Amino acid sequence: MKILLIDDDASLLDVLSMAFEDEGWDVLRAGDGQEGLVHVANSKPDIIISDVNMPKLDGFSFCRRLREQHDNTPLILLTSRDNDIDEALGLELGADDYVAKPFSTRVLLARVKSLMRREEARAQPTKLEEASQVVLGDISLDPDRMEVLFKNTPVTVTVTEFRMIDGFIRRAGMVLNRERLMELARGDDSIVADRIVDTYVRRLRRKFEAIDPNFDRIETVIGAGYRWRK
Repeated sequence: MKILLIDDDASLLDVLSMAFEDEGWDVLRAGDGQEGLVHVANSKPDIIISDVNMPKLDGFSFCRRLREQHDNTPLILLTSRDNDIDEALGLELGADDYVAKPFSTRVLLARVKSLMRREEARAQPTKLEEASQVVLGDISLDPDRMEVLFKNTPVTVTVTEFRMIDGFIRRAGMVLNRERLMELARGDDSIVADRIVDTYVRRLRRKFEAIDPNFDRIETVIGAGYRWRK
């Protein structure tokens, strides 16, 4: 398994490289987002960790370009501590997760393992609740390929977004609070701010609205959470 580490702090790259190599990863390194894109094109990493604040091409711009190329490689952004704006913007652009600096390598390793368990659903669809295709009206989900179709049009989603849609569809009509939504989407019980959950939902709405401007399936239930309309 290959991991791409992107950061302009060489000493941090040294520490992270050693930690991931000890875990058996093949480590690729880049000093900025531009160099990172070259590695993505040439080496096809299985997961990417990128700092946000870098010269030449920052982490947000890297994330945007990656997703514009329809590359859904799992991506974790390293953000400033307690900077909800960084976290929300990163998720808006298509990052799968974030870790606030300063952090311990143990925490980062745990996040990577959690994200890779979600990614394994591509090759092992039984990691989702069922391996069978899910269909509800004009939307269908294929867990084998991690594909979403809405009105016969593909919807490009990240692993986390796919799992969130899957959780919604299988529980259509039920109100899901934010904690339950993130448990379904991330496969763990890690705590995230409400605004981060709202960012995921807002991003999903925009993707469906790009196909049908009248999309209104994801309903906000004030004081409770969200519900997928049947």
